Amino acid sequence: MADFYAVLGVPRDASDDDIKKAYRRLAMQWHPDRNGGSKEAEEKFKTITEAYDILRDAQKRAAYDRYGEAGLRGAGAQSAYEHVDLSEALNIFMRDFGGFGDLFGAAAGGRRSGPRSGQDVKLSMPLTLAEVATGVEKTVTLKVLDVCEPCEGSGSEPGSKPTTCSTCGGAGEVRRAQRSFFGQFVSVAPCPTCAGEGVVVSNPCRKCRGEGRVRAERTLKITVPPGVATGQYMTLRGTGNVGQRGGTRGDVLVVFEVEDDERFERDGEDLFCEALVTYPQLVFGAELKVPGVTGELSLRVPPGTQSGAVFHLRGRGLPRVNASGTGDLHVKVQLWTPQSVEGEEQQLIERLAAMQGQAPERREKGFWSKMKEVLGA
Repeated sequence: MADFYAVLGVPRDASDDDIKKAYRRLAMQWHPDRNGGSKEAEEKFKTITEAYDILRDAQKRAAYDRYGEAGLRGAGAQSAYEHVDLSEALNIFMRDFGGFGDLFGAAAGGRRSGPRSGQDVKLSMPLTLAEVATGVEKTVTLKVLDVCEPCEGSGSEPGSKPTTCSTCGGAGEVRRAQRSFFGQFVSVAPCPTCAGEGVVVSNPCRKCRGEGRVRAERTLKITVPPGVATGQYMTLRGTGNVGQRGGTRGDVLVVFEVEDDERFERDGEDLFCEALVTYPQLVFGAELKVPGVTGELSLRVPPGTQSGAVFHLRGRGLPRVNASGTGDLHVKVQLWTPQSVEGEEQQLIERLAAMQGQAPERREKGFWSKMKEVLGA
């Protein structure tokens, strides 16, 4: 079981302000958008957000201090305790701190009544390795929920307006006191009449039926940075579905899917490929043409090269995503052996076999092996 205080790096008697400050600092460091969609950053972000969400709530914190995580699952808990997923963690972060732009500004505490934000839209974007190498701008068309024009998103028929909810008085939430084994708890829940919005639409718009939004298509231009990999993503804030009756837009999550390129194996920003060569090319040396991401490259193979040797072409790999520098292209030269020979070619190879005899039992010692012997290592 995680120690929520240790996760945030605060003492057990930390004030609410100290908890918020600690979370703001860690959220800035581990937010997935600032770490290129890193899985490690995502897990850390979920962990610190879960700790913050428990410790910022006075009742949950009291139950946790007294009974540990079991207190969050007991009979006195307002709801079944579950670990937060990434979507919930991002919603908690945006709810209390907005975004990176106002992260150190005034933070809103507690639950906000009113229209809810629209849902996020997940978009898979296929990319070729050449597009990854240079970066690319793509135009996509999405099906989203957009603002209803006749009612301007209010959900009410033109000429009428939503009215304040009589159940919650516009607060959007209702409070109930409950007694349990752990003592008396005050539960706060969305108002059942207005669903937490604080207003009621008595005369719904005929086009959107009171939703304040309709289905539509939206065109977006997406600039993909160089160096991205499959599974990484970028977030386009405020471009997703609009919320009901005046709710803000959700986000678009663009998830990258890089197509396999049969010429290369990829490891981060480094690329690996194989070049087939003939026996004379290894013996006498040769100028080879090897594949590059955006075009052919020249590789000089020196005389006496052994099959399996690897050559490193510096800076010919992929760019580092959201960072400076470029990876390398590693080319392994491999002897090509014909499956069948005949005629003069067969005779020449037989003569060569008679002249060379058996291959040596081991390769000649390399430079570093000789240095180790000299140094006595």
